[in-house]
Amino acid sequence: MLHDSTTPVDWSDYAAVLFDLDGVVTPTAEVHMRAWAEMFNAFLSGGDAGGGDRAAYTDADYFAHVDGKPRFDGVRDFLSSRGIELPEGEDDDPADRETVKGLGNRKNDAFNAVLERDGVEGYPGSVRLLDHLRSLGLPLAVVSSSANAPAVLETAGLSDRFATVVDGAVAKAEGLPGKPAPDTFVRAAEVLGTTPDRAVVLEDAVSGVRAGAAGDFALVIGVDRGAGVQTLTDAGAHLVVADLDELVPPTQDAP
Repeated sequence: MLHDSTTPVDWSDYAAVLFDLDGVVTPTAEVHMRAWAEMFNAFLSGGDAGGGDRAAYTDADYFAHVDGKPRFDGVRDFLSSRGIELPEGEDDDPADRETVKGLGNRKNDAFNAVLERDGVEGYPGSVRLLDHLRSLGLPLAVVSSSANAPAVLETAGLSDRFATVVDGAVAKAEGLPGKPAPDTFVRAAEVLGTTPDRAVVLEDAVSGVRAGAAGDFALVIGVDRGAGVQTLTDAGAHLVVADLDELVPPTQDAP
């Protein structure tokens, strides 16, 4: 459904646009990456609980096992990749407890500390696209694996741009499996009164692109913030851009 024009998307073909948050609307993916690295490397160097491979955690581990997934799934998948076995624990495990959920809560504490200290703003190109889509009257949603999505939107001053937010807390409350399952995107489309075959997904994470592809969304746009164009294409993206500014028609000067 791409077309020949100055921009690669004709937005009038669609009924809703569904945005991932971290790395698509705001640069908070970088904060998540730092928080994951600090947490995992402290754990890996702090002893041999669970056995397995204790080599340092890297950005490659983030993109392969963690990026875009619900927090506890990311912990589980990374530990599994290293052959490390920990108890599952409980949702409210303290951050110093060496369980899957304790490590996940340790990472969440680190993320919230950075967000509170440094704040966050939307990517300029993403804000330009939000402005353009608002001018077209298209309903928008955020679909994020993070339970921190409302706080991030509030801090960035972008809460009013989205008709709904389907985040990790909503997914848990409604029993929706997280990305790469398509359910959270499908739910957001339903809330906006449409169906996947009329909606666009914008994602920077492989797991999120796979979710959009699995849900048969009309258009899945990958945003390359580090995963790689070919990787996102192989995951199911119909189109990959480096910045959402590429999806905004250029300003036409009056003759």
